Amino acid sequence: MKKMELSRIIYCVALTYLCFSAANAEIINKNVERVLDLSSQLVKTTYKITAEETTGKPIKEYVFIVTEPNLSYISAKDGLNKKVEVQKIQEGGASNVFSYKLTFSSPSSKQSIVIETVSTKNILPHPSEIKQNDKQLVKFVGKLYLYSKYSTSTQKTNVILSSSNILSHTQVKPFSVSSNKVFFGPYENIGAQSEDELVLHYENQTPFLTVNTLERTIEVSHWGNIAVKEDIQLTHSGAKLKGSFSRYDFQKDGRSGQSAVKSYKTYLPASANGVYYRDTNGNISTSNMNLMRDFVDLDLRPRFPLFGGWKTQYTLGYNVPSYEYLYSSGNKYMLKMHLIDHIHDNMLIDEAVVNIILPEGSTNIELITPYSVKRHQNDLMYTYLDTVGRPVISFSKQNLVENHISDFTLKYSFSKVSLLQEPLLVIGFIYIIFLFTIVFLRLDLSITSHSHKD
Repeated sequence: MKKMELSRIIYCVALTYLCFSAANAEIINKNVERVLDLSSQLVKTTYKITAEETTGKPIKEYVFIVTEPNLSYISAKDGLNKKVEVQKIQEGGASNVFSYKLTFSSPSSKQSIVIETVSTKNILPHPSEIKQNDKQLVKFVGKLYLYSKYSTSTQKTNVILSSSNILSHTQVKPFSVSSNKVFFGPYENIGAQSEDELVLHYENQTPFLTVNTLERTIEVSHWGNIAVKEDIQLTHSGAKLKGSFSRYDFQKDGRSGQSAVKSYKTYLPASANGVYYRDTNGNISTSNMNLMRDFVDLDLRPRFPLFGGWKTQYTLGYNVPSYEYLYSSGNKYMLKMHLIDHIHDNMLIDEAVVNIILPEGSTNIELITPYSVKRHQNDLMYTYLDTVGRPVISFSKQNLVENHISDFTLKYSFSKVSLLQEPLLVIGFIYIIFLFTIVFLRLDLSITSHSHKD
């Protein structure tokens, strides 16, 4: 009897302990190291997080919350440098707060995570208007601590700026300043979803260029060439120019127009040839092209310097050999190219529209993109010697940065016999002209009179 009572007591104690442990099981951030790069127009953040499950259970999923508006890019890796699956889930509350579920391939009670994010339009000119000779000052407002659903034991934040001219910054001790870097922390025992602000006001003269629209057209030819054309509308999205522009002051004083963009570098494929750069007025000759080992360095110089609020529009085009990007096996073809290319350093593209023109007669078209895009309805384009039209595959993507430079894959079928269509049409056309000429020359169209003598 006593043994049964003792067994029940032990069972109840064990059950209570298990329930208590389950109730208190949670993930905590043992250590967080954050690097905040604010040296350009983009906010580039790297998080190194060591997460731990308090009950020793393996962590299969981790929820990461992003509070920065206009998030453009996010990626994650574990402690073994393996890619971690990232799935977006909208968080309740503020519209600019999103959570991402990170799923680990190797669950463990301790997880080391490296998360990289890039957000746009979060570094704002302050003041919003400056004179021609003024320096551009900007302001950033973010979170001092990692905004997380889990509590954090210790955290440090390193901020990298573009200049040592720092007008003001958040002063929560401990912190220190060294040249263009500000160090915050270490801070300990930070509660979940901390709302403390991080504010920095500093000088930033780097180009604030925004590609409002990019229309990229890729025309594929099975005769050995791929033609690429980009129609670009560009805006200087930094502090707007206050007052009128003086070209005399701009050319006389090297310090005048420090925030203006005079030139920028575009990178093209190493095999690019037949490069042209023009706007509505014609070719723009103020540019330099340098052939490097792995790419073509194109130094583009607009017709006029770009001050804040000023816009320019131009077309850039080139050709590349198809054997570098087009693969075939029988009647099966596969095109593999960059979805977008490098337009300028720390670029920001509001919207990119990509059009791919395939040869006439292409069928069974399948598009594979490195990230989600908005597909548009397929269309047909007619050029010389076309009969049924060339298929045009079109799609678009918004809020793109340099991290989105990745390859898309386009698979399709094409009968090699169709390559004879255009030559046969040309031959037939020439044959008809010759035939018409022969018939025309043999015709006697003269008017003659015949007289008879008795």
